[in-house]
Amino acid sequence: MKSKEIIKIKDIDNVAVAVHDLNAGTEVQPGLVLLDDIPQAHKIALADIPAGREIIRYGVVLGYAKADIRTGQWINEHMLDLPESPSVENLEYGTNLVPMEELPVPVRTTWMGYRNKTGPAGTRNLLGIVTTVQCAAGVLKVAVDQIKRELLPKYPNVDGVVAVTHPYGCGVAINAPMAEIPIRAVTNVIRHPNFGGEIMVVGLGCEKLTYDRVLPAEDITPENVLTLQDYAGHDAMMNAILEMAEKKLQKLNQRRREELPLSDLLIGMQCGGSDAFSGITANPSAGYAADMLVRGGGTVMFSEVTEVRDGVPMLAARCVNAQVRDRLAAEMKWYDDYLEAGGVDRDANPTPGNKKGGLANIVEKAMGSIAKSGTSPIVEVLSPAQKPEKHGLIYAATPASDIVCGPSQVASGIGLQVFMTGRGTPYGLDICPVIKVCSRNEMKNHWFDMIDISAGGVAAGEATIADVGTEIFHMILDVASGIREPYSDQYGFHNDMCIFNPAPIT
Repeated sequence: MKSKEIIKIKDIDNVAVAVHDLNAGTEVQPGLVLLDDIPQAHKIALADIPAGREIIRYGVVLGYAKADIRTGQWINEHMLDLPESPSVENLEYGTNLVPMEELPVPVRTTWMGYRNKTGPAGTRNLLGIVTTVQCAAGVLKVAVDQIKRELLPKYPNVDGVVAVTHPYGCGVAINAPMAEIPIRAVTNVIRHPNFGGEIMVVGLGCEKLTYDRVLPAEDITPENVLTLQDYAGHDAMMNAILEMAEKKLQKLNQRRREELPLSDLLIGMQCGGSDAFSGITANPSAGYAADMLVRGGGTVMFSEVTEVRDGVPMLAARCVNAQVRDRLAAEMKWYDDYLEAGGVDRDANPTPGNKKGGLANIVEKAMGSIAKSGTSPIVEVLSPAQKPEKHGLIYAATPASDIVCGPSQVASGIGLQVFMTGRGTPYGLDICPVIKVCSRNEMKNHWFDMIDISAGGVAAGEATIADVGTEIFHMILDVASGIREPYSDQYGFHNDMCIFNPAPIT
């Protein structure tokens, strides 16, 4: 039910959210008068809720009232006790598989990309230079600036040069069991689809992350790897990097975009700086675009373990078989143990900004976060930084932290990311473009030249989820095809490559 002032999601919900700031004394629907001032996106009690009773939104129990709550009262994060996590044992699977023919029909079926010998196509034509250790980062950044000034103008078909620096490589327990995650991330980023198969890896020479850990023996050649300690002084070092880069640029300059099917496109869905509208407007709209891509043969990845954990039975119901369900349960269990070892639970996730935006706890945040996955069946579950083997909707287990989830999805091979936000963030990635979608028109008006698409019209009754989802779908294909450039790329707002490393640092 939707009224002019408030939005209620499910019939059984006993709370609604304010479409905009509301004053105490306002009658928001017949017989419902507000007892408090209600900030935009925050919850309003639609009925009396005695202490200990359920507070329900999205048809899901968000928590239990700590004290009696009266009809028309403001409900904030301090008023709920968190429910127990759903069990990951004996999850039912395959009970909510939406047939392909019921997904929205894609309004376009091709795009212009860079075909690769294997895997998904590239959305950009980039020279990617990857370090094996943070020690080489400073040198590489200076070298890349020089490459951009002196070499790149000679190769007009190359979109750019990216220095992939990261905080891994040395001072780490390289043989620890969980070291496989950061090592896999570096390994897969080296072969990112936007790098066109051209390998350029720069090491220092004494680090633990040696070339053989990230490259097969046949690729460890002077054409592909460069060790800084081998060179006498600054000039020799820089000249060697530029000489290798130019050889790679010459090859990349021969690449051309070609018309490709949606099956050659792999994109990621992520959200950050979320608010209570994210699950009403931006995320469901992105989910609609995801469904359209999947029906057209494309591959869509969504992530963020803590932000789906409380909806794991819903995700299991969409898993196509027991194997996928078991992989989902295993990833949830691994992360539960990881958090417990750190002395926290899943509710350590919401930020002050999330709560200011009306999200009371991780349960409410998760219910909105899941919406960005759409309704398609889940065909595969990945560990952090793994590459997919299937086409369709994929759950890639990663931390929810924006600056760690993004690089994890990049390592899995996404060529583009759609990023939903309620509070606003300048987040971006240099390896692949990021389209920013906001949940409120107020956010778009505030950051008019930083947010690409507003889904706020859904809350205002001016647009449908299908309308905004179709707009997102068109922009995905336009940006992937190089026709449009999102704001984050226009300004060069690109976050660091923060690789997930749960292994010990020594």
